[in-house]
Parts: sequence; C-alpha cells; structure tokens
Amino acid sequence: MLHAPRSNVVVPLDRPSNYKDSQARLDRQAQEQALAKSATLYVGNLSFYTTEEQIYELFSKCASPEEGGGLKRIIMGLDRNTRTPCGFCFVEYYTHAEALACLRYISGTKLDERIVRCDLDLGYKEGRQFGRGKSGGQVRDEHRQDYDAGRGGWGAMQKAEQERRAAEEARRKEREGVYADAQEGPGAVAGGGGDWQQTADPSAQLKRRRDDEDDEEENDRAVVRSRAD
Repeated sequence: MLHAPRSNVVVPLDRPSNYKDSQARLDRQAQEQALAKSATLYVGNLSFYTTEEQIYELFSKCASPEEGGGLKRIIMGLDRNTRTPCGFCFVEYYTHAEALACLRYISGTKLDERIVRCDLDLGYKEGRQFGRGKSGGQVRDEHRQDYDAGRGGWGAMQKAEQERRAAEEARRKEREGVYADAQEGPGAVAGGGGDWQQTADPSAQLKRRRDDEDDEEENDRAVVRSRAD
C-alpha cells in the first residue's frame, strides 16, 4: 500500500497565506517573488489596547541579532480620524528568515488574550498605518455585527445604527413630554407646553383688549338708544 509523501500532507507553518494588499500595484507573480524575500510582517486581530511594548516583547523572541538580524521597528496601525490604535501593526525585521520564524511560532498564538494573525507583507509605505474603513478604522470593523470589547465594542455601522435609534427615542420622548398634559374625553386638548402662550406679542394682547372695550361701549350705546326710542 502506497502512502502520499508527508510533504504533501502537512502544511508548512511558514507558508504565506492568501493575504494580498488590495492597493498593491503588482500582479500575483511579482507579489509572490517580493514576499519570498520580505522581512516585513502584517500582524492583525490585535486588541485596540495592546501596546507597542507588548508587541516588541513577543516578536523579539524570533529575532536573531547574533546572526546579523534583529527587530528593526514596529509601526502601529492607527484610526485615520482619532489617531488611536485600531487593531493591526507592521513588524519589520532585518532578515527574511526572522519573518518566517514568526509565521512558524507566533502566528496563531495569543497576545493580550487574542489570537494574532501574521502574514508576510510587501513592505511598509507611509500612509499604510491608517485604517481604510469609512469611519477611520479597519474595514472589518465597519460591518462587524458582534460585540468585541477588545476592538471598540460594536462595529462602526452597528454603533451608528444604535446611536440613530437612541436619538429617535429621545425625540419621541421629548414630543410625548410636550403633550403630556392632554386630558381624556370629548374635545380634550393639550397645552403643548404652554410656553408659546406666555410669550405672545404684548401689542397683540393690548389690541384685543381695546377691541373688547369698543364692543362693550357700542353695546352700551345701543341700549341707551333703545330706551330713548
């Protein structure tokens, strides 16, 4: 009985995933060639509260300065609007072998109680540190329907919908309060708050009083004429 070679069954831990920068202007073949030499990692699924120091402590374990390598720098991913961490970063090493070591030993492990994901990256360029979502963060957090305390709570669209509903509820309660003095029964009316009645134009009120006085005077004259007749 023949068995397939183990190399065809076991997936290498340092094999790059299908991750591709959507804004990279390279075809697939050119990208694969660049990744085969890359010393940069994209690290995703981080908590918004994970610090650069925590990342350095973990990823420096795969650095090999005695062989001319080392951890070169860490670039934190930031919300485009608030300039606060939004759940990803770039880790740059000096050698490709160090980046592969991270794929073997760090990707899929926990940092700050979250399973982090590492991928070889084409290389950091200025501007890539900012989220690409409409709200400023990552696109994945725009459409997320679940509550994730480590990534800002609800997703951006879910949070916006909740805020809209809360605003509508507040307006509804405000209108109910305005007409809360309405009485039941035929012909019942509500004062609608009554403030407008107190702020009526004084000149209009004076005119109404004068009109009423004129009407009373005219009625008195009519009574006198009728008696004279």
